[in-house]
Amino acid sequence: MANKYVPEPFRIKMVEPIKMLTRQEREEKIKEAHYNMFGLKGEDCYIDLLTDSGTNAMSSFQWAGVMQGDEAYAGASSYYRLRAAGQDIFGYQYIQPVHQGRAAEKVLFPVLLGPGKFAVSNMFFDTTRAHVELAGARAIDCVVEEAKNPAKRAPFKGNMDVKKLEELILEHGAENIGLVVMTITNNSAGGQPVSLENMRQVSQICKKYNIPLDIDAARFAENAYFVKRDEEECKNMSIKEIIRCMFSYGDMFTMSAKKDGIVNIGGLIGIKDEKSPLILKIKANCISYEGFYTYGGLAGRDMEALAIGLYEGINDDYLEYRIGQMEYLASRLDDAGIAYQSPVGGHGVFVDAAAMFPQIPYYEFPGQVLGVELYKEAGIRACDIGSYMLGNDPDTGKQLHADFEFTRLAIPRRVYTQAHLDIIADALIAIKERAGQINHGYRITWEPPILRHFQAHLEPVQQ
Repeated sequence: MANKYVPEPFRIKMVEPIKMLTRQEREEKIKEAHYNMFGLKGEDCYIDLLTDSGTNAMSSFQWAGVMQGDEAYAGASSYYRLRAAGQDIFGYQYIQPVHQGRAAEKVLFPVLLGPGKFAVSNMFFDTTRAHVELAGARAIDCVVEEAKNPAKRAPFKGNMDVKKLEELILEHGAENIGLVVMTITNNSAGGQPVSLENMRQVSQICKKYNIPLDIDAARFAENAYFVKRDEEECKNMSIKEIIRCMFSYGDMFTMSAKKDGIVNIGGLIGIKDEKSPLILKIKANCISYEGFYTYGGLAGRDMEALAIGLYEGINDDYLEYRIGQMEYLASRLDDAGIAYQSPVGGHGVFVDAAAMFPQIPYYEFPGQVLGVELYKEAGIRACDIGSYMLGNDPDTGKQLHADFEFTRLAIPRRVYTQAHLDIIADALIAIKERAGQINHGYRITWEPPILRHFQAHLEPVQQ
């Protein structure tokens, strides 16, 4: 039976019309897009689950803040309000705004990484991996083994494999590990959370070998919710206390604020120690790539909205509703026998496309197959998190085989209702019923060298 839907802790004040194209129209649109979900127009998608990044609905307080934005080029009051919010929530002394998460990586990573260096993470997301490679380094994933079995229900499947982490450091040499990155929640592993204890253990290893520890903090609030719910030592702590404790183990953070900041644009870099020599280098890179360091590519109005959104994203009622949406959709899939990365994570449901299409090999991209079928079935746009997204080995050029073949249903914050979630579930059930008739996937006809899944052209593999 489906979980009881957690009612929205807000009222709807403005609506945005959407419409469903006919099945024939959708089949034509996805073909015109070269079977790439990023090639579709937003207006041609009935329910858009491509990402939860920047697709969120801002509150009346945030929109009011937009009107108070200080657009001074240097030293705007909006910057100081954003800085104060970041210092208060995360406990870091230096807060650098940037326009989004990959900008944070572009500014910070070249300072710490270069040719011959390695970066180790519980699991890199696509753009983070790309910025490691663009800096000349190589990325290594080190997630716990439980995460690689989507059917296994275990808490904190986003954790770093601590034993393997230390083995990797010894294998490559501590002096060659430029950075350890803890992604909270672990997006590529299915939005799975990281425990406070695991963060503590990783921090101890990094200190032992004098390796900087960066927190990829895009979904820090959702991670804190799971920690409070499932980690015994944290049950009586507030969400903010958990965040402060979690971040105390890192040296720095990079953040796409377009997720848990509940804004449409924005990012942050945080440095714990205001005397860190990294800060001058960060400021220099920010001025070169993003803009003066007191705005970092953001308008004053965007900094105002983010300063407010950071607090709204750690509200207990909001987080209960937010995770409740995922649990409701996942429970409908449980009832239908549809496999996903379980237990459900924080920002979406990651459907196990390999389980739905066992007849389709990884190099024909099962996650992309399910994404295309969802669009054709009900106008739902989703995203492959599998071998298609992982891409080719940067040294050999050969197709990599991902640990998972997921189709990610990323749910924007405060946007869709229970009725929309039911449409998603019904569409997946309909596809499952005919999954055995789909015997071939897709092949790539053109791809760029970096982050191919944003632009690549595909075509169906003919029988």
